[in-house]
Amino acid sequence: MENYRFCYQENQYFGEVQPCTPAVFNRTVDSEDVARKIQTRRSVDELIRKGESLDKWLNDYYFRKFCAKQAEKQGEKFKKLTPVQKLLQWTNSLKQSLPCFIFAVRAFDGVRRKQEEIRLLSGLFMFDGDHLTYDPYDVFIHTQVPGFPWQVRLAHKTSSGEGIRLVCEWRMELGNIADNQIQLARDLGLMGVKGSTGKPVVDDSCIDASRISYCPMRADIYYIDEEHLFNINNE
Repeated sequence: MENYRFCYQENQYFGEVQPCTPAVFNRTVDSEDVARKIQTRRSVDELIRKGESLDKWLNDYYFRKFCAKQAEKQGEKFKKLTPVQKLLQWTNSLKQSLPCFIFAVRAFDGVRRKQEEIRLLSGLFMFDGDHLTYDPYDVFIHTQVPGFPWQVRLAHKTSSGEGIRLVCEWRMELGNIADNQIQLARDLGLMGVKGSTGKPVVDDSCIDASRISYCPMRADIYYIDEEHLFNINNE
């Protein structure tokens, strides 16, 4: 069996937690469905931001199917929403339906992603910086400077197109996941920085070891160290 170091869940709401092998990871990031969902979200967001015509997406088969389902579930509440509000609900649902990885956990005691059922930690932790006012790639470049004190195993743009996700080796001497998050934010110069929404770019909810990381599409991956990301002998 292939080595694995973290977990995978096909859907965060009802999928079973499984070992994420290199084959599973690569198949997922190469998925046409993943790319379609991410590209759709970005396209809609960009058109809304620019104030351009939304007809392409208002007539989209998947959007109309979503609207019919939500009209049944929410009734008049959904029907009263503006076209933009409906589109934003749809693109958010696309994001939330992406496959996901649980980088901090190697094994759970069951098939569900529950904090109390964590059996083995992986030695990895996830850092999330979103709503940046500049290219997320610039943050990644900072990690490549000689002497940068973190071992980065994976770096990619988030589905919004405005954020970066880093998966790094946990440094025991710094403390728990939260402590590692704080120090990494400082080393990246992001601590206290506010993003395009006016909120801090550092997502402090990532301190939960069982927290998911939505799958990126292949084109959004800046860097991957497959040997250490997957190989349990190099933990």
